[in-house]
Amino acid sequence: MAWRWVKLSEICTLTKGCIGITKAVPGQYPMVTLAEERRSHTDYQFDAAAVIIPLVSSTGHGHASLKRIHYQEGKFALGSILCAVIPKNPNEVSAQYLYHYLDLMKEVVLVPLMKGMANVSLPMKRIATVRVPVPPMSEQESLVAMMEGVVARQTDVLTEITRQKALLEKLRQAILQEAIEGKLTADWRKQHPDIEPASELLERIAAEKDRLVKDGQIRKQKPLLPIRPDEIPFLLPEGWAWCRLVDLCEKIGSGSTPRGGKSVYKRHGVPFLRSQNIQNFGIVDDDIALIGSETHQRMKGTHVLPEDVLLNITGASLGRCAVVCSGFGQANVSQHVCIVRPIAVSADFLHKVLLSIYGQKMIFESVTGAGREGLPKNRLETFPTPIAPLSEQRAIVERVQAKLALCDQLAAEIDKAEAHAQSLSTTILQEVFGQESNGGSAG
Repeated sequence: MAWRWVKLSEICTLTKGCIGITKAVPGQYPMVTLAEERRSHTDYQFDAAAVIIPLVSSTGHGHASLKRIHYQEGKFALGSILCAVIPKNPNEVSAQYLYHYLDLMKEVVLVPLMKGMANVSLPMKRIATVRVPVPPMSEQESLVAMMEGVVARQTDVLTEITRQKALLEKLRQAILQEAIEGKLTADWRKQHPDIEPASELLERIAAEKDRLVKDGQIRKQKPLLPIRPDEIPFLLPEGWAWCRLVDLCEKIGSGSTPRGGKSVYKRHGVPFLRSQNIQNFGIVDDDIALIGSETHQRMKGTHVLPEDVLLNITGASLGRCAVVCSGFGQANVSQHVCIVRPIAVSADFLHKVLLSIYGQKMIFESVTGAGREGLPKNRLETFPTPIAPLSEQRAIVERVQAKLALCDQLAAEIDKAEAHAQSLSTTILQEVFGQESNGGSAG
């Protein structure tokens, strides 16, 4: 018997789910919803092997996408925003076979059928028109066995890739932690014994701050208590020192949002940096807001300067930080971003301190507030901060950047392997159907 192309409506029944997902009562029967995991219900709607296809977009407003379809057999309940595609004659068409074909070809045969500008949906009448290749039953069974083997191997590979990603992230954190503990430059210190110690650097910073106060450029900062022994988390090399973060800075302060909200944003103007623009690798201009020059000048206290460290202090991006590169130009920051402006200290070194295991721990242990948590300025100012001699700070930054560049190369290789693994099953299926169907079309 040869392969044939048929519409789903010719070989299957299509039935919409009847259970409102929020109205499901936990029970003995599995209930299929949009999520990968099954819920449960006290009653069942179907007793069959079925392909389950969502009738709504997976990514919500304005986007046509299907993250997954499901295979389910036996007695099960079905959410009202999905439909069950059940073969009319299981001896001629396997539900498992249809599932593998439709799942791997959904971007080609299902997603293009979705409609709507705001609430994107996939009408059942359109699903019914989808043409699928139907080989003899023995070949369907062989294809199912082959695809399940491929999927199993694919799952193993993707699990290993996830493990490698986690290990790579731990390696990045270890590099930063070793850097701020002085372990990364132990050999460098032996080669450079006669360098200015951090204690003298701190004296120069204090003198510069006194000058700025006298000139009226900054306010005199309230003296803080010395760092107690129980605040010191690890020992530092000779020539290093512990200090409060504020001791290194002329400014630590959050930005503000201009009055009028989004109505003040312009098509052209000065960049207004929000938390989404602050990434650990730098400032990104995706979805950047712009404000007029008058608003920019009125918000003088939130102006950004080269070598500022910008730290996200609220929300899901809490702890992300970036260094403002030289030549960046004018900008302001929102109230969700804090400006940390160092004096005579490498901004890149301070950036590494804040991103280290120690720095992130200090940040997350210092948040306050219920609902939308935030990092208060007074707590950030008091952070015990390890400081290296200035010349060693530069050596640390160079070594960290070199090691993290190698990590980026490894990450690129892992991403490449992940993309290959994710496409493997689709590639195999397309090759199989491309050969066996002799160029048949799905439309």
